[in-house]
Amino acid sequence: MAERAIGTKLKKGTTVIGELTSIGGLELSADTLDTTTLDSDGGYRTFVTGFKDAGEVSISGYFNPQHHKGLYDDFEAGTEQQYTIEFPPKIGAKWEFKAVVTGYSTGAELEDLISFEATLKVSGKPTLTVSGSGS
Repeated sequence: MAERAIGTKLKKGTTVIGELTSIGGLELSADTLDTTTLDSDGGYRTFVTGFKDAGEVSISGYFNPQHHKGLYDDFEAGTEQQYTIEFPPKIGAKWEFKAVVTGYSTGAELEDLISFEATLKVSGKPTLTVSGSGS
C-alpha cells in the first residue's frame, strides 16, 4: 500500500505546524546488553535488549514566524511538548509522542525561499495508532 505523503501533518498539541515540506520519521532503536558466558553455545555472543530510544524527528519547510516561533520558544525554554504525526486518512495511522526541541534554524539563499528546520528529540515511549479505516 504505497501512498503519497501529501496530507501528512505534524501537530504540537492540537495545533498544526504549517509550511512543512518534510517530516522525518521516528528512529526507534534499542541498546543491547551482552549476556555471553564461557559456555555460550557454539562460541556465539548472546544478548538481551536494554533501554529503547525513539530517536529524533527532523522537520523542514518554508519559514513562517507565526507557525514556527513556538518551536523556537520551546527550544529556549527546554520544555517537553506533546506532538502527533498524522498520516493521510487513507493510511489511518498516527504517531503520538512527547519531545523537546533540540535544533532550530532558518536560512536565506539568493535564489531560494526562506527555509526552516527543527529537530525534535523524542522523550519516553511513542505510540503508533492504526485505525480500521486504513486500506
